[in-house]
Amino acid sequence: MDLLLALKVIIMGVVEGLTEFLPISSTGHLILAGSLLDFTADIGRGKAEVFEIAIQAGAIFAVCWEYRARIAAVLRGLTTQRSAQKLVLNLIIAFIPAAILGLLFSKMIKEKLFSPIPVAIALVVGGLIILWVERRNKNRQHAIRVDTVDDMTALDALKIGIAQAFALIPGTSRSGATIIGGMMFGLSRKAATEFSFFLAIPTLFAATIYSLYKDRALLSAADIPLFSLGTVAAFISAFFCVRWLLRYISNHDFTAFAWYRIAFGLIILISSFTGVMDWEH
Repeated sequence: MDLLLALKVIIMGVVEGLTEFLPISSTGHLILAGSLLDFTADIGRGKAEVFEIAIQAGAIFAVCWEYRARIAAVLRGLTTQRSAQKLVLNLIIAFIPAAILGLLFSKMIKEKLFSPIPVAIALVVGGLIILWVERRNKNRQHAIRVDTVDDMTALDALKIGIAQAFALIPGTSRSGATIIGGMMFGLSRKAATEFSFFLAIPTLFAATIYSLYKDRALLSAADIPLFSLGTVAAFISAFFCVRWLLRYISNHDFTAFAWYRIAFGLIILISSFTGVMDWEH
């Protein structure tokens, strides 16, 4: 791996870590970053797609480290504590919709939607939805009925799981779908954000393992440094991003992310249609 490719790998890892847990779409940003860096041409389309999924593990390790005490407590209490059993059951319920739909439609989605223009459209639409939900919640403060993750019901988990399934569309944002979806269904901002973090653990680990297994023929031992470097970069950037987001949501809403999505998406669309930028190369 030469120095230029190593730099591109680090940039891709940092992009993954910074965007995985923000409601702005990590997959969308990786597709756009890969297009700008011409990353696919360096390692091949198939391997690039596996890389973009595999380095999600770095971001998830960051969440596991941040919540290590809570995760350890849940694992210790699985056989004795009702709250631990309830949380794990809710995560399983929320995981199922995206898992089923992902297995059924992932190939079609990759072929049709994994390109900058569909991502840009999803960014704009998602931004508009966030603005609508934030305005709705400000006008209906009494609608919050779930203050903590422990207060969630199985039906709450199923609704959030269905919302997460929309994130199979690149540019939608898994964290955005689950957090904003949770807020729509009556969760507090903190509860929706924390459940999104916890749900990311089985969802993204499963996606990583499945992708590595399914496309193992594309990989070799020579790819270990490339994947390891990207994963470490994702871990470090995600670690700081998770801590920052937890502080941010205590005093702010997600309106700023909505406007960022809309502006970024429009820039991509306008620059593409006017010929200023060839995002599809």
